[in-house]
Amino acid sequence: METLPTGISVLDREFDGGLPSGSVVVLKADPASQSELIVDRFSRPRTCRYLTTVRSADAVEETLTHDGGGESGESDADRGDGGAGETAVEETDREDPIDDVLAAAAELPERATLVIDSAEPLEAADRSRYGSFLTDLRRHVDDAGGIAVIHAFKGDNGPNRVVTEQVADVVFDLRTTVTGTEIVNRLIVPKFRGGAALEEPLKLKLTDTVSVDTSRDIA
Repeated sequence: METLPTGISVLDREFDGGLPSGSVVVLKADPASQSELIVDRFSRPRTCRYLTTVRSADAVEETLTHDGGGESGESDADRGDGGAGETAVEETDREDPIDDVLAAAAELPERATLVIDSAEPLEAADRSRYGSFLTDLRRHVDDAGGIAVIHAFKGDNGPNRVVTEQVADVVFDLRTTVTGTEIVNRLIVPKFRGGAALEEPLKLKLTDTVSVDTSRDIA
């Protein structure tokens, strides 16, 4: 099984080079967090089809980085990712996005990344249809030897969120804590099928880039 870089060097170091090809990845985060920065980095190392189910394609395009800049300004060549690929941003049907997502997954180039941002409109489908959707999505991604990244916001989620996390091979849980003096972001990886989940949270600095936060926690 090939390992594909995530675009975030600290994760690639923790996971011996990246994520297994064919993986379906879920990134859970608060809607008001900087999780879009992580999704942006996931889209950079390889050819990517970025499907937006809520925001307009223009809005997504404006926030994506296209200069290959990574953590703390490092380039793709510095990270050894083999160079950034092209990212094509597409809007899905707002009322029924499932068919659009499956069509894109069926045409996913070899070793490419499929980003689904975000999961909530898909999870609104009935349980049977949504389960079949995830099965088909996983098959298409595995056939392409690529990775699917599902951006899933926390909140008043319906019963299909459990199905999303059950089918996923990897679950990233970004937890943002706001105190009177700082904003702390910790990335927890409770599930890593085919590998080892992290034993401890990663403290991240999410500003205009993604980097490791080396500041000490003060009780």
